[in-house]
Order: sequence, then structure tokens, then C-alpha cells
Amino acid sequence: MSDFIHNNFGFHPKNIALYQLAFTHKSASESNVGNYRLSNERLEYLGDAVLSAAVADYLFRLFPTKPEGFLTEMRSRIVSRASLNKLSQKLGFEQMIHYTHDTHASFKSLLGNAFEAFVGALYLDRGYDFTKIILINRIIKVHMDLDQLEQTDVNFKSKLLEWSQKEKHHVVFKLLNEKNNSKEKIYHVVAVIDNKEYGQGADYSIKGSEQLAAEKTWNMLVEQNIINPSHHGSQEKQT
Repeated sequence: MSDFIHNNFGFHPKNIALYQLAFTHKSASESNVGNYRLSNERLEYLGDAVLSAAVADYLFRLFPTKPEGFLTEMRSRIVSRASLNKLSQKLGFEQMIHYTHDTHASFKSLLGNAFEAFVGALYLDRGYDFTKIILINRIIKVHMDLDQLEQTDVNFKSKLLEWSQKEKHHVVFKLLNEKNNSKEKIYHVVAVIDNKEYGQGADYSIKGSEQLAAEKTWNMLVEQNIINPSHHGSQEKQT
């Protein structure tokens, strides 16, 4: 584990247990804390927030004249599940994840989730500034083509609404809460289908929050075999 991290990212972990947990899917969890089964889910939650903040900071400095809408859309594309799944494959995360093969979750989903959990572990192990440097200099600049991402159309909200209209489902995006983070406000949104809550998203704009919630919902429906992605276009590009 330590060699894998050093070879990929150029540092040795201080607390290796955090990274071992980051690569442990709940299906392979062997220990319990109270009623909670130890897995990478909590680290995934933390890493999602850290990744979003680091990418927002990077894009803000990289594109000093671009409007808020452009920055929000680019951040959504970078942190999208499809993008993180591809990134995790390039980094070789598939050889590190512990999971049972009879799990109902798709393997691609496990990859993206593990990446977010890895970011959460890195943040706890080394702090935000170090994490941001690794994310930008060792991952995004090396493994992501921002020019290509800028040309890629990813609109999960539109895809979800189009599916719902075709299949006669009712979809709404519900604002759960608004929280002030320093000088900015973070909006927490959940996608609701036929009065049942699905994926949640948190972003500095309602539009960004809805896109993240829609993407998570779309992937949940695909994993549950409710949506067949081959019948509804690619998750990566929509014309």
C-alpha cells in the first residue's frame, strides 16, 4: 500500500490505516463499531467535499476571466462519477480495492467512490494544503485533459428529466439546507423521484448542487438496473 501510494503520488503515508480503510468497500468490511460497519463510506463523504473545494480553488486561479457558470460546469465535469471512474482506472486503483465479487454495486462505481475516499484519507493524514498540491500537481495536471473536458457535454439533470418524462416518473430537486462556509454559502440538494429521495449534492450554487445530485441519482438507478445506460446515451457525452 505504501509503495503504491509513493509510486503514484510521490509521498509515503503517515497513517497507513486511513488509506487501507479508503480502499475497503462495505461489502468487504469485517469489523463493526457499534452498529456501524467499517468501510470507506465516511471517507468518501469527506473526500467529496475536499475534492470539490480543491478543484474550485484551482479553476478559479486557472481561469481568472471566466464567469461563475463556466467554473461550476468545469468543476462538475472534473468531479463527475464518469470522470473519477476513468481517473481511478488510470491510477490503478482497481488492484487496491477490497470488495466481495457478489456485491450489487458496479465496479466502475467502486472506483470513483474509492478515489473520493482516498482524498478523504489524504486530507486526514496530511491536511488540506498538502492534499490540494497532490490533487492538482500529481493528478489533475498529469491525468486530466481540461481542454477535452471543456468540450464534453455532461448534463445529468437533463438526462434524468428526459428519462423521467419518458418513463412517466415525477422528479423534483429539493433544497435540504443552506450552510455558510466562510464567506460563501453551500447548498445541499436531494433528487426526489416519485416522493422517494435518491442522490444528494452540495455545491456553491443550486445549479451545481442539482447537477451533482442528478449524477449520483443516475448512477444509483443504473446500479439498481432501473436505467439501462445503453438505451439512454453515454454518461460522458450527450449531443
